[in-house]
Amino acid sequence: MKFRSLTRCLLAFILIVFFSCSENKKEAATLLIHGGPIYTVDTTKSKVEAVAIKNNIILFAGSMEEAEAYQVEDTEVLDLKGKTMTPGLIEGHGHFMGLGYNELNLDLINTTSYQEIIDAVAEKVKTVKPGEWILGRGWHQSKWVEMPENLVNGFQTHDRLSEVSHDNPVYLGHASGHAGFANAKAMEIAGLQVLSKEGIDKFTIEGGEVMRDGLGRPTGIFNERAQTLITKHIPETTAERNNQAFELAVAACHRNGITGFHDAGIGRETIALYEQMKTSNKMNVRLYCMLTGWDKDLLTEWYKRGPMIDSDNTFTIRSVKLNCDGALGSRGAWLLDEYSDRPGHFGHETLPMPFVKETALNGLRNGFQVCAHAIGDRANKEILDRYEYAFNELPNMVDDHRFRIEHAQHLHPDDIPRFAALGVIPAMQAVHLSSDRPWAIDRLGEKRIKEGAYMWQTLLKSGVPIVNGTDVPVEPLNPIASLYASFTRKTLKGLPDEGYEPEERMTREQALRSYTLDAAYGAFEENIKGSITPGKLADFTIYNQDLMTVSEDKFLGTEVMMTIYDGKIVYNKIAD
Repeated sequence: MKFRSLTRCLLAFILIVFFSCSENKKEAATLLIHGGPIYTVDTTKSKVEAVAIKNNIILFAGSMEEAEAYQVEDTEVLDLKGKTMTPGLIEGHGHFMGLGYNELNLDLINTTSYQEIIDAVAEKVKTVKPGEWILGRGWHQSKWVEMPENLVNGFQTHDRLSEVSHDNPVYLGHASGHAGFANAKAMEIAGLQVLSKEGIDKFTIEGGEVMRDGLGRPTGIFNERAQTLITKHIPETTAERNNQAFELAVAACHRNGITGFHDAGIGRETIALYEQMKTSNKMNVRLYCMLTGWDKDLLTEWYKRGPMIDSDNTFTIRSVKLNCDGALGSRGAWLLDEYSDRPGHFGHETLPMPFVKETALNGLRNGFQVCAHAIGDRANKEILDRYEYAFNELPNMVDDHRFRIEHAQHLHPDDIPRFAALGVIPAMQAVHLSSDRPWAIDRLGEKRIKEGAYMWQTLLKSGVPIVNGTDVPVEPLNPIASLYASFTRKTLKGLPDEGYEPEERMTREQALRSYTLDAAYGAFEENIKGSITPGKLADFTIYNQDLMTVSEDKFLGTEVMMTIYDGKIVYNKIAD
């Protein structure tokens, strides 16, 4: 009897050792990371000493002592040497090809005067052929340190630009993307005259505005949908330039620690390009894409097809993007009350609200998230109304809709609690406060700014997550600037001392979460990324200093030192 008992015990011991050894062998890490603060954005273990991964999946996050159990002879070890690591950052609202093309065309984002724009175009004229289009983007008149003499509705006129570009059509997009600036040659090609021979005013366009001076002449500024009067004449780009722009965008993401990107509105050509890049193994960033709402035929096709979620989580299409109003800078944001600095003007409804309602219903029926651009308080209210109508019409289809409002920049106080009540996610780019708040008060006045603009903490306390980002190329892709804006509510020059409406700032933890786990949630991907949690994808960002403890005045000195995507180092500033 004793012998049998002893035999059973011995057998059990052998089995335990065997399966333990087998399990350890199965769980051997390909990469072990340690040696610096690691913030997981996982509430069960917010900070750990080490992370072990196998290929592209996280095996373990915890103490160094426990992590060593996953280390074998072939395990690569990465010593952070005091640097800080977080989950890979996610750009929650941007324009991926716009990012790439901003590096190919004239980048005007840092210009501080009209003269600098003129100088940049004059230099470009020297390098292009007569008749060749000159394109650029990034200017913003409200950020200029000096204004030109002749202004119409607060904008410059084309005369001085046209003087340096007689033989080349020029079109320069506003930083917001909601307005553009054309020279005389571009308007000549578009056939735009003060009055056509037929007596038809070609400048009238629904949902947009061609700005004109007192004599009825076009100033060169085309607001909102009026931009199409010019842009439809710009020659289509080449496949070679598309490929180049895509690769530049990927590289820019890696430099900035971005491993995931919510692409806010793509059409047929871009979808085909992304499919080509994926087939060619060049898609080294996780793209979560929204179908452009302008193309109704495209939407109908995808409603029949259904969402596309690929097996390796690199290219997903399950959202629709609707552009419902303009930007505050160009006075295109749709407001309930008139602009403080332009009496009688309320902005633009750039997409009919019946179509928003129709899209909300179609989204619910066909499994597509709806993401509607809204900056002004009226646009936000009207969209929430249409969403609510759709939810009430189809109550059995709203369990996990995760509809979003992109920007949600200026809200009527009555509409703030509706986000949580309806389960609508605000995707808000904190860096817009740094850039816009100094002049936004001129557009809205103090009361509207304080009661409803950039209401981050109020929204968070109401129970909704916030998806952060930059809206690149409206702002540079740099996430450090947006994180800084999130918890300081200051300009990037550190002003004002207490921040704008400081009660609405995020904590550092909330800011990091808005760039990681909450951004993943906004794309239905919180179970596969957004935190350093076993079983999730091995996407990480590594910095030169501790985001959580570095003093505020040194935070903007934070640099991305390394980006790990899908378990591989894709950017290494030290090596470069």
